This record gives sequence, C-alpha cells and structure tokens, in this order.
Amino acid sequence: MPDTQAAAPDARQTLRQLIRQRRQSLSQDEQQAAAQQLVARFKEHPEILAAKRIALYLANDGELNPLPAIHWLWARQKEVYLPVLHPFTPGHLLFQRYTATSPMLRNRFGIPEPELDMSQVVPHSMLDIICTPLVAFDAAGNRLGMGGGYYDRTLASWHEHRLGPLPLGLAHDCQQVDAVPKEQWDVPLPQILTPTRCWDFSRLDEA
Repeated sequence: MPDTQAAAPDARQTLRQLIRQRRQSLSQDEQQAAAQQLVARFKEHPEILAAKRIALYLANDGELNPLPAIHWLWARQKEVYLPVLHPFTPGHLLFQRYTATSPMLRNRFGIPEPELDMSQVVPHSMLDIICTPLVAFDAAGNRLGMGGGYYDRTLASWHEHRLGPLPLGLAHDCQQVDAVPKEQWDVPLPQILTPTRCWDFSRLDEA
C-alpha cells in the first residue's frame, strides 16, 4: 500500500492516549532528572551551540520540561522564543521572544504562553531552531503530535524544501514506539533529543 494512505484515526488516537499516560506516569524526580539530562544534550549539540534564536515550549501534560535548558540558553545570551496561538489565523502559531519578565497567560488549551506583543514576534523563518514537543516518535523520525497540526503547518517549508529553521523534537525516552501511523501532512523530524541520546534521522533522507 502507498505511504500516503491515511492512517486509521482510532490507531493514532489510541497510541496518543497510551503514550500520554506513559509520560504522565513519570514521577516528579524522574521528570526533574530528565530535564537536567536535556541540558546536557543541549551542551553537546553543535546546532544549538551555534544558534542565536531558538524556539522552545513550556511543558504541559507530562512533556519533557525544557525550562532548565531555557535558563542555560539565557545564560549564554541566546534569544528564546515560545509559540503563541495566532489570534487571526486558526491552526497557526506565532513565535514571541520569551524572557524571565515576560507577562504570561494561559491559552485556550490551558498552556502558558507570553501575552501577545507583536513587537516581540519574529517570522519563524528568522529562527535558527524550532524545538517541538511531541507525543510519540519512531526510529524513522516520524512524529505524532496532539492532533492540532500546528507544528506540521509551521514546518511545512522545511518538509518540502529544507528551508527555514532546523526542527528538533524533544521527548522522553519512553515516548519512542515501534512505528507511528503516518498521515500525508505529517512532517518527519531530522533530529530528536531525549534525555539519553540524540537521534539523527538526516542520514535516512540521504540513503
């Protein structure tokens, strides 16, 4: 069967629920240890070390917490950006500068984001790296998100033309699965960082 055949919606949703429960079951100590291990991954990642502007996220629903990594980036005078739901274009994201004094609010999904200030927003093409959250991933770099398609739309130019910021997935090791059911609009990631390793899938594209 061709790869473009739609995956069964129930298969994706079942997997989504399973892996969300798996990461939610991590203890607070395990979450804190994973967050510190992510800082270690950042310290040895060439693209992160070279980047000036990096988009991240604030953890929700048991996601790998990048906040210690954000503090490390701030200490290195790197600019950090967070996604903000686009106020006029449903399903799309804006990326706004995030500092220790940014006014914050919760969006309609209950996720913290900076209070919208267009003077602090940059086109995502001006970012060097976009670190994306995800629910599940496999050994081919396929990513299963929460189902809204926000990051797939953001990364479409990378997927089609390798243009724009480097997409870098962040996940707990327990979020790896044998195979992610794919849809034609899904954007595979070239790299994924977990607390214990950096997965580099770019060589798969060249094979």
